[in-house]
Amino acid sequence: MSLPPFIDRESGELDLGRIRAEVFPLAGLILLFGGLALLVFLLTLLVAGNSILGGFLVVVTQFTFAVGTGIVLMYVVARGIQLADEEEQSR
Repeated sequence: MSLPPFIDRESGELDLGRIRAEVFPLAGLILLFGGLALLVFLLTLLVAGNSILGGFLVVVTQFTFAVGTGIVLMYVVARGIQLADEEEQSR
């Protein structure tokens, strides 16, 4: 019987080291795109206001969130496939 991912084979408990190793790159991607979108949105609030430029920058902010979400989801799926392949090879 195979154990679920992130479970230590010997003790049967959560492998916190492996969980941390997977969380940091994912959190970095989320912070990167969230920070970029926040920066553009703050620029909109402080500079553009209710002008046409402001409307455009709001659209850029939403686009940044959409692209960031897509990249994070692709990373999660690709990493899940890699982990499944590693698990399959270790058997």
